[in-house]
Amino acid sequence: MRRTLPSLMALQCFDAAVRHLSFTRAAEELNLTQSAVSRQIRALEDFLGRPLFERVKQRLVLTSAGEGYAAAIRDVLDRAEAATLQLMAHGNDGGVLRLAVLPTFGSRWLVPRLGDFARRHPDVELDLVTQVRPFDFDKIGADAAIHFGPALWPGATCHRLMGEAIVPVCSPALLKGKKGLADARELAGFTLLQHTTRPQAWNEWLHAAGVDDVDGLKGPRFEQIYMVIQAAIAGLGVAVLPHFLVEEELRDGRLVVAVDKPVHSQHAYYLVHPATKSDLYPVRAFREWLLEQVGA
Repeated sequence: MRRTLPSLMALQCFDAAVRHLSFTRAAEELNLTQSAVSRQIRALEDFLGRPLFERVKQRLVLTSAGEGYAAAIRDVLDRAEAATLQLMAHGNDGGVLRLAVLPTFGSRWLVPRLGDFARRHPDVELDLVTQVRPFDFDKIGADAAIHFGPALWPGATCHRLMGEAIVPVCSPALLKGKKGLADARELAGFTLLQHTTRPQAWNEWLHAAGVDDVDGLKGPRFEQIYMVIQAAIAGLGVAVLPHFLVEEELRDGRLVVAVDKPVHSQHAYYLVHPATKSDLYPVRAFREWLLEQVGA
């Protein structure tokens, strides 16, 4: 069945006009005449049955319908361009793997190991983007993601990588010469640093430690683990963090363990990818390499 689609030239003209809010500058970018761009936009509006632009005090502005359409078309054109460049660069050999990764896990654990992957798979080009929450693979054009949480992702396959032990840490200055707190209930006298995407992290640790009279939800919030780490180093409070992500700070003394009771998290890290991409060479090569790395 024939698709209901306008011409690619009309979409390119529309996209350029949206970015410049000028038919003249859109025409210069596309090496067309201003009248040619105007005709393409008019044909697109006729096709859609509604106006995309209007003039307000001699200025070109998008209509409400145009704003919503512009965002969707920009995504389609970006993905079409990326697929085209990938095919031009790699053909049937290798390719690009667009990987969404948790920022701190990526910078502290994954990136230092990627040299080995690059040496073993020089035909695969990695394109890393950061994401702190689950997302729609189709909307951001990612091939795979590294996710922390339960093994649940609609329409995707999850491969378990590793668990983690979480432990309370803080600046040594916060303990005023003590090596650590003798009783976890003493945490009631400290500010607890919160991680936005893991809102129950403190409650999880406190419950496992047998502490029920400390409010595990109260305290300043930070979206990324790296920011929580920096806040703890700065002495803003006590943070409960994955031990393997703060090993360097614990080694050099910028952080100390506030209460020596590591608790294994209920969740784990997973490599996730759409089931339809399981056999794509870049996905398969990265999956096999990554599982080998965590196994070692």
